[in-house]
Order: sequence, then structure tokens, then C-alpha cells
Amino acid sequence: MTNDNWFIPAGSRPEAGWTDVVDGRVPGWAHTGLRTGALRDGGELRLPSDAVERIVVPLAGSFTVAYDGTTQALDGRASVFEGPTDVLYLGSGTAATITGSGRVAVAEAPTETVEPTTYIARQDVPVELRGAGRSSRQVHNFGTPAALDAAKFIVCEVITPAGNWSSYPPHKHDTNVPGEESNLEEIYYYEAAVARDVVSRGIPVPAEVDPFALHRTYASDEREIDEFREVRTGDIALVPHGWHGPAVAAPGYDMYYLNVMAGPDPERVWNITDDPAHGWVRQAWESEQLDPRLPYERKLA
Repeated sequence: MTNDNWFIPAGSRPEAGWTDVVDGRVPGWAHTGLRTGALRDGGELRLPSDAVERIVVPLAGSFTVAYDGTTQALDGRASVFEGPTDVLYLGSGTAATITGSGRVAVAEAPTETVEPTTYIARQDVPVELRGAGRSSRQVHNFGTPAALDAAKFIVCEVITPAGNWSSYPPHKHDTNVPGEESNLEEIYYYEAAVARDVVSRGIPVPAEVDPFALHRTYASDEREIDEFREVRTGDIALVPHGWHGPAVAAPGYDMYYLNVMAGPDPERVWNITDDPAHGWVRQAWESEQLDPRLPYERKLA
């Protein structure tokens, strides 16, 4: 069954200048959070000194983050489909003010553990080209254990070219089985846009164009969940448990999502279990080529 707690339409949870704020006040949610916001020059967004760790991720535009008596410029991008961006990790308890122009996301996880604030330049973001064929996608692993010393969360972003399937095969991480599976909540923040190759080929696009993608979550045990949603720019899907995937980029529209994962386990690790009905498809990738549209990188001026 669908649950309105697990789908946050864009703009449905505004707070203190932020477009949407997702945190432990969502019933059934405890370990992760997300803020999204839009700024024009002269505006600002504030982050309180709560016991949460954060990563500031420019979605479109560039920003400056002021914290602890210093500032850090984040060289952003024109859109999420132009490769990695600078990001800034803020340790738990750090208050900050964001200024600039554009759209920004802030991933969060409650924790009392304080790790050092860390700036990661876009050229240092690990880029992974995952899958093959129609399961090809591009992953920016700036907030994974291999790239960042954080206390609780695992954060990355994924670009999926039009017509491709992502977050696939369906998998889960809702049970703590040491060395095999992690227990992690997961947030998907989505964006969709007319495909980059459509634009480059000069294909005419009507004014009423409506970019979208698809998101799926379904039960892996006795805990009920059955989510199948059309998602558009700014929409947020929450995965408290269950198999999740695919996330599908509709033909003609590129798809982006920002993932935020954290849970109660003592170890910060992403171990997953594939749905046994579909996990076999990974073997097919061995004889398929990576989608030639990848990687998506910053456009030349």
C-alpha cells in the first residue's frame, strides 16, 4: 500500500526559507534528513547548530558557506547533469549560513559524534560508471566511507541517461547481518530534465514539456510497503525498508537523484541484498558495453 509519509512532493514541507525539510519529524523516520532550498543573490539559508552532520551539495549555481568564523566557496554547476560539484561536510553541531544564487541540497544525519569539517573539490570527487547497457549510470561518491570520514551517513548522487534503469536490480538494506547486509534508511531526492542528447541534436521540445522519472519500493518481509511513483524535479522518496528499484529515466528525460543513507548499525557500511528474482541481471552486464553517453561532464563554455 502507498503511504504519504514515504513520498514528499516538491514544496510540501517548507520551513524557515527552505523549500523542503525532511527529518525525524516525519512519522516512522529517524536516521537521515534532507533540506533543499533556492537562493538569489542577497538571500541566505541558515543551518542551526543541531546534533546532526551535514553535506552541502550545490544542485545548480554556486554558493558560499560561512561557519565557525570562516567561509568556504563551493564552485557549483549549471545543473545536476554537468558532473560533480564541490561539496562541504559539516561536523555535528556546526551552525552555518549559505549564500549565493541557485538551488542547494543539504544531506543530514543525527549524531553526537563530531568528525572534522571537510571540503571536497569537484575534481577530487570519485566518479564511478556503474552497470552496462540500459543499466548504465554515473555515480558521484563524495560521501561514501572510502571518500569521507563521517560519523553515520553515506551520501552519493547518480545521473541516469534517458531511457536507462538505475538503482537496479532491486535490492534492500533493511536488516543488520554483519558482513552481508546493512540496516539503512534511504532518501532519494529526484530531478528530471530534457535529455542532454535531445538538446544537442536540436530536437524541438514543446513549451509544456514535463520531465519525469519513476520510483519503486516494495515489501521484502512482513513490513508493508508498496510505492510506485512518478517523480519530478524536487520530489523526495523515502525508503524505510523493503526492496527498492528500479528508478527509471523515461525516454527523452535524463534523471538525477541524491541518495542519503544512515541507520542504527554500529558500522558505517553499505552492504546490500539483491532481490533474488532479479539479481541475476548483473551477469548480463559482463557482455554489454557502457552507455556511450556517459560520462556526463561540465559543458565547455
